Amino acid sequence: MVFASFIFLFWFLPAFFAVYYPLPPRWRNVWLTLASFVFYGWWRPQYVLLMLASTAIDYTAARMMGGIEDRRRRRLWLVLSVVTNLGMLGWFKYANLFVASWNELAPAPIAWTDVLLPIGISFFTFQSMSYTIDVYRGEVRPVRSFLDLLAYVSMFPQLVAGPIVRYRDIAASLTHRTVSFLQLSDGVFLFAIGFAKKVLIADRAAPLVAAVFGQGAPGLLEAWSGALAYTVQIYFDFSGYSDMAIGLGLMLGFRFPSNFLSPYRAYSITDFWRRWHVSLSTWLRDYLYVPLGGNRKGPLRTYANLATTMLLGGLWHGAEWTFLLWGAWQGLFLILERRAGKTAMFWFLPRPGQVLGTFVIVVFGWVIFRAEGVGQLLAVWGGMVGTNGIGALPAIGQAGTIAFAATGVGLFVAFALPRSEELVRRFHPLVMLATFAAFALAVCELLATDFVPFLYFRF
Repeated sequence: MVFASFIFLFWFLPAFFAVYYPLPPRWRNVWLTLASFVFYGWWRPQYVLLMLASTAIDYTAARMMGGIEDRRRRRLWLVLSVVTNLGMLGWFKYANLFVASWNELAPAPIAWTDVLLPIGISFFTFQSMSYTIDVYRGEVRPVRSFLDLLAYVSMFPQLVAGPIVRYRDIAASLTHRTVSFLQLSDGVFLFAIGFAKKVLIADRAAPLVAAVFGQGAPGLLEAWSGALAYTVQIYFDFSGYSDMAIGLGLMLGFRFPSNFLSPYRAYSITDFWRRWHVSLSTWLRDYLYVPLGGNRKGPLRTYANLATTMLLGGLWHGAEWTFLLWGAWQGLFLILERRAGKTAMFWFLPRPGQVLGTFVIVVFGWVIFRAEGVGQLLAVWGGMVGTNGIGALPAIGQAGTIAFAATGVGLFVAFALPRSEELVRRFHPLVMLATFAAFALAVCELLATDFVPFLYFRF
């Protein structure tokens, strides 16, 4: 089940809240967990068992660590949790890639039936693993109630595409929470903004992306229009989902961390990663980069740690070698900026020039992220630097006109308007009216057009 669907909006959500609010507080986690199982199991019910098994192992490991003083024995339980989570993630997410790569190179191919990827496995495994690591470090105490941990891991608002919420951030709310009218109205407002961003901007830009990336050798105009459209699509798709997740969290009585801080206004790649998918970038920093040594062991080790973190962060996004290349691209510029003392590569330009230069690097990076293979990547990059000629804008009829408009609106919103949570915080009646008008239009669009899934469900 997904947020931008008729079933979720008009059946699941009303039925859930009709029961949730009247329930006594001690029963709300039960109902939240059951509803989350329905939400997650709507596509493949058997994968609920996978999540249950992972949570049970992490609960046991954390409880055992809580009762042991010996650091070596505590580490064994942590290893069990980490190996289980990474093993599960590795099997379901990367087995197909490695077998396909082997079969292309090896003289004796392996007979293989593709493993079906459970939606959101990258998010809930990282989330659950952060809990056991924090228990091992002594930063949180082991939760006594298995139901509370299960509610945390399975919580449907952020289950399948983040943000990656750490247990310590919502531990108090899991046991006691209230929902004020202001919190409820803010949640509804934020959900409406996210829904409109997803349906009216991200989904409407998608046909232009498909048209350009489906060509063999796009010209300059085609390549840049497709690259910019994808830059808009991926941002508004994922930030729209995050807005909806955070909004739903508020309606439930939880405060999830912000996930996007106007990333396209970044003045360097280092700044970009402070703003883009914040819950993932801070997760990688705290649970991978810092344990590897961070910047504490000299420049060369720092560069190696940055490269390792970004390579693995790229591969985390999907089972394609292009994701590894994207991680390498991001890591390269982070290393160059670190070598220059965390200074933007375009430090000699005024701030708007630094933002524009950083944005161009980001756009070239998104082409790597979107490309279906190195051949397509080089074709689009070639078009962007003019090796395929000027070309012409893609002619894809009315959908193309709407896609160009959505791309333009998306760029304007990304660069000129306050981010979603700021709009909610500042609250202006005209903004609210415009938002709910856009939400109503988005609902009509949803009912009248084909469903477009969230991009990040792939990851």
